[in-house]
Amino acid sequence: MSTTDPDALDPDVDVLVAPVYLAGPGTGEAVFNILDSAAGWTKVVAFGSDTYYTSPCQRVRIANAMESHYGGWTISYAEDPLGVPDWITTFDRDTPREIVAAFTDTLVAGLPNNFADYLSGGTHYTGHTPATVLSSHQWEAVRGTRPFRTVSPDGHAAYRIRGGWLHEYDELLDPKKSTWRMSAGPDPIATPSWQAYFSGYTPEHLITATADALTDPRPVVRAAFLIPDRHRSLVEPQPLRPDQATSRSTAALARSSRTNAVHQVQPAPAASAPVTPVIAGSRRQR
Repeated sequence: MSTTDPDALDPDVDVLVAPVYLAGPGTGEAVFNILDSAAGWTKVVAFGSDTYYTSPCQRVRIANAMESHYGGWTISYAEDPLGVPDWITTFDRDTPREIVAAFTDTLVAGLPNNFADYLSGGTHYTGHTPATVLSSHQWEAVRGTRPFRTVSPDGHAAYRIRGGWLHEYDELLDPKKSTWRMSAGPDPIATPSWQAYFSGYTPEHLITATADALTDPRPVVRAAFLIPDRHRSLVEPQPLRPDQATSRSTAALARSSRTNAVHQVQPAPAASAPVTPVIAGSRRQR
């Protein structure tokens, strides 16, 4: 399949874009579908545009507050439902939805037994960490940097680990002080296009699931106009063939499958069978 200049495409046409971290945020159906179909979760829509979810155990709160500073999704967990959160994860409004969906899907799947299936000896335990996932995709550590960083082979995505001591409440109040950060863009360190923050006690398997989605080389589906302007020179979108065309809303439903990974479309090799693309369909609010 030949590649195409994104500026030459009909802006409404669906295209395949890789890597996912440069594809743009996409639409939000995938995350909403995961949470809307999660058994026992409650949903409240407030102020006309903000959406809030609460888990059956009352320990997890998820907010999609459109007009907040970060927008996107904020996810908190408190062992004591009326207490201070143990951890908070923030995906800003421009984070690709496949990456948010990987975290959220794994969270919803593991919460009923307090993530026991994802810990050592559990049925979904892999032994992988964010570091091993990134290393397996040839991400390289930037030596001598403070904070410590690992960068993708193309230099357009980064994983930062903050060093030094910080009171845990500080990172709960300010995402920028979080222990871990994922980011991407033409300059993912100084001027990232999007950022995801994970406070210190965020379960490792949830960050690992996010790293899996971040590094997945398979392309995702976007409308051409949703590719960020800053990324257009960095990606080579591939038009979908008519037999591959699937509406974004239908594809999003296919992605919310209660799995531990986000299944992204693979480009069809020459003379191969057609591929049907799918896309990932009490503390101060941030």
